[in-house]
This record gives sequence, C-alpha cells and structure tokens, in this order.
Amino acid sequence: MDRLYAGLSYEQTVDKYIGTVYAVCVMRLSGNADVDDCVQNTFIKLYEKSPDFTDENHLKAWLLHVAINECRMSVRRSLRFVPLDHLGELPLPQSDDHSDLSWALMRLSAKYREVLYLYYEEGYKVREIAGILDTREGTVMSLLKRGRDKLKQIYGGEET
Repeated sequence: MDRLYAGLSYEQTVDKYIGTVYAVCVMRLSGNADVDDCVQNTFIKLYEKSPDFTDENHLKAWLLHVAINECRMSVRRSLRFVPLDHLGELPLPQSDDHSDLSWALMRLSAKYREVLYLYYEEGYKVREIAGILDTREGTVMSLLKRGRDKLKQIYGGEET
C-alpha cells in the first residue's frame, strides 16, 4: 500500500505543493540549479522520512520548513566556493514592470523576501512563520516591518 501524507499520495503531494516549495526556494536562493536541488531534496526527505501529518496545513508547513533549511544548507555550501565579491548579487527578474511585486522582492535581501512571501503570498500568520523559520515572533514582526519599509523605498514611497 502506498504511503499517504495527510490523505494525499506522494504524487498528489508533489503536484499540489511543488509550486509553493519552489517559490520559497526562489525567494531564498539566487541560482536556478540551487533552487532545483533544494526543491528536489525537500521532496526526497518527505519520501524518505514519511512523517505523520495531522492535516494538510501541517504537511505544507513541514515542507516549507524543510525547504528553507535546505536553502540554508545550500547557501552554507556555496559560501565555501563563491568569492566574497560575488555575495549579495541576485539575478533580477527580466520584467521591468515595477508594479510586479516579484520585481521589488528580488531587490530585498533573502530574510525580508522570505517573511514577506510567507505572510502575503502563502497567508501564514506571524506565529506560523516563526515556527517555520525557527525564530521568535518578534523577529518575524521586525522583519515584516523593515521589509515593508524597504518596499516603500523601492517604490518611491515615504518610509515610516
């Protein structure tokens, strides 16, 4: 019998959540190959570990938590091989459409992109983001505020 994850088969789980996991990895990493590796590793861990989930929200949070940890490990590995003068460079989206939020998000550092994406795009609450990122709620609230302020600067608004 095939293993079920919160009532979904492995294939259904991958189909349903691969876009979300991919988006979180893009917000965290700069290289497409690194993003692909982290997404793949996330779903491999799901298959290998086969944890029990109470519901689909638990499954999604677990996948995001693992994906973020995979991204962190990828960054650590790449620091050993990338010259310091290349750190901080991000490939920016090809679009010059300044109304596109991804255009602005890619100009922020990963820590701001990550919390803004989880909060606004995925609809997680501060408490849930803190759990996913293994950090305090106060840290998440600070990152959200600073990230919003930086977005205002990018769009030419006044900083609060």
